[in-house]
Amino acid sequence: MKFYKGMDVSTLLEVEKCGGRFYDRGEEKDALDILQSYGVNAVRLRLWNDPYSEQGEPYGAGTNDLPTTIALAKRARAHKMDVLLDLHYSDFWADPGKQRVPKAWRGMDAAQLADAVYSYTRDVLFAMREADAYPDLIQIGNELTNGMLWPLGKMPNYDNLARFISAGISAVRAVDADMPVMIHLDNGGNNAMYRDWFDHYMERGEDFQIIGLSYYPFWHGSLADLQNNMNDLAARYGKELVIAEVSMGYTMDDYAEYEKLAPDKRKGYATRPELTEKLPFPMTRQGQCDFMKAVFEVMKGVPDNKCRGFFYWEPAWIPVPGSGWASEAALPYIEEKGPGGNEWANQALFDYDGNALPALAVIRDS
Repeated sequence: MKFYKGMDVSTLLEVEKCGGRFYDRGEEKDALDILQSYGVNAVRLRLWNDPYSEQGEPYGAGTNDLPTTIALAKRARAHKMDVLLDLHYSDFWADPGKQRVPKAWRGMDAAQLADAVYSYTRDVLFAMREADAYPDLIQIGNELTNGMLWPLGKMPNYDNLARFISAGISAVRAVDADMPVMIHLDNGGNNAMYRDWFDHYMERGEDFQIIGLSYYPFWHGSLADLQNNMNDLAARYGKELVIAEVSMGYTMDDYAEYEKLAPDKRKGYATRPELTEKLPFPMTRQGQCDFMKAVFEVMKGVPDNKCRGFFYWEPAWIPVPGSGWASEAALPYIEEKGPGGNEWANQALFDYDGNALPALAVIRDS
């Protein structure tokens, strides 16, 4: 397995459609051209089952349906980048705080949900193969810390959870016996949680190749915590490790003028200084560079070269009107009030105007 210098670019098509442009040293270029020039060799693409309302209104945040995912995967392929397919098994965001059953699967019992996961996974892989957009590795679920397909797959129902994950893995194996499969949790600094989760899964589930971790320094402990957890996981389970999501802010400047949203429609992290108290480096351009250097040191420190790389989360999600966390149409599905702003632009690897940031050079040279 190669060492991945990867980027999650799931919102890229939407950002471009909304007017986002990207520059390196003053020259406008395709975002993937720029990323490739800095050593990026893989992309991560999320896939939502049906990110549209019953009236056909898009949910936003990339509206990552299968055609969108295929289009992005083909662009990555044209840049000779590998593709990590991130199956959420939901119509919109799935993470430790929400794992909503797709609209089409509502009312199913556990056996029916397992069958739906199997059929959906298989059909997606067939469609991507037919479109010359086939992934190189695959995630069965996204940040499964608290389960998937709630309520039946919600922790601590390990039996159903393992059944659903294993259905996805079995579908992958039916199509491709050799594709690496990842299981991905959040909170990469929490070793006790990872041990408990994977010990229970290993007793029940199908085999897989990669443990994926999310690590955001404002939520997930110190870099030392991340190092200790990854070192222990490598020894305990013998799996490959990938930091499937990571990012670090480069500024505390707000970006309201770029989004052009009313104040009650946005909540950018740039305006929340309480999050910075936990950070190992300041939220500056140099701080972002220093953070990425430290992450490379953590990955290098994992024994037996078990860490196979990282995927920076949404480096190209710059603030543009029309590209936000959720559209009004999505809010009834996720049962939230909003707001729908970006929330992430100050974590990107391009500034608010689309200019490549110095941390990309760190990624290239590390």
